[in-house]
Amino acid sequence: MAMMRMAGVARREDFTLDVELDVAPGEVVAILGPNGSGKTTLINTIAGLGGLAEGTLTGPNAVAVESDSVWDAPGERRWVTPRDRHVGLVLANALLFPHLTCRDNVAFGPRSRGAARSAARDRAADELAAVGLADRSGARPAQLSTGQAQRVALARALATSPGVLLLDEPLSALDPETRGTTRVALARRLADFAGSTVLVTHDPLDALTLADRLVFLDSGQIVQTGTPAEVVSRPRNPYVARVVGLNLWRVRRTSDHTVAPLDTDVSIQVAELPDSSDLWLTVRPSAVALWPQEPHGSPRNAWQLEVASVELAGQSARVSLTGQLDLVAEVTAAAVAELGLAQGRLVWATVKATEAAAYEA
Repeated sequence: MAMMRMAGVARREDFTLDVELDVAPGEVVAILGPNGSGKTTLINTIAGLGGLAEGTLTGPNAVAVESDSVWDAPGERRWVTPRDRHVGLVLANALLFPHLTCRDNVAFGPRSRGAARSAARDRAADELAAVGLADRSGARPAQLSTGQAQRVALARALATSPGVLLLDEPLSALDPETRGTTRVALARRLADFAGSTVLVTHDPLDALTLADRLVFLDSGQIVQTGTPAEVVSRPRNPYVARVVGLNLWRVRRTSDHTVAPLDTDVSIQVAELPDSSDLWLTVRPSAVALWPQEPHGSPRNAWQLEVASVELAGQSARVSLTGQLDLVAEVTAAAVAELGLAQGRLVWATVKATEAAAYEA
């Protein structure tokens, strides 16, 4: 099966998307970015719901899946309709036909492409079994949970054997418990899908657990790409750092073991520094210790900061701090109570030099 390739510019009103993106057969690529970064424009362009202004977009040929076909090439006045692009699309809303059973919903795609009724229903049965819903084939959408409906939508998208599967926030409408079980079912099904998958999501857990590669968009441009492990270890954009849960600063080297965030005079001690003057510096929130008074002892970095917000998640809390530098700490729920952490509270934050990781920008 052929690779999907997009290298071009798409314009929507006053927004411009300019990307180069390749997705190999069998690969799952997650697209992340803040609101307005271009994620929906990218999905719609690949699906053929909007054309390119410049460049080319190629995908698996609907007739001979082994070869590439040009889907969009404005310079050649070439544009292939969504129906003929060999693409499956799953949205946050399952959008199932309410009057049809699950089996007939899934069979709709093959039937619309000319398959015989019996063959389409057999394919639908296979796809429903693949997502764990063989026993719900006769149910109508109103009889399904939201998670089951989303799995039916996935089965429907795959029933036409698409070369490219587009998932646009497919789990965003689900409650946390349903989201977890549906994510597991989705991961299992994608592992057996031979085509290229593009997953748009705001959820870091979806991206980190489902994708082989992460692509981050900001203002219509790709700002970082890499495997989940590469991105988690070395983010190169503030949004990327927030997604993977790290403190990140662009810093300049000031001595053999000292750096300073740009546009500040804050000094940060680092155990090891690469031989470069332009660097990124990360600190894990769990490596930040909080104290009611100025501490004494081994930490080389200490700043008095103000609590901006506290977000509890089970037995842990993320504490956003502001002052000489912005910093996020991760502490226990018990520490929140013991330290009286609340908005406006002044505390001391410390970071050991060995916990600050620097790498070339």
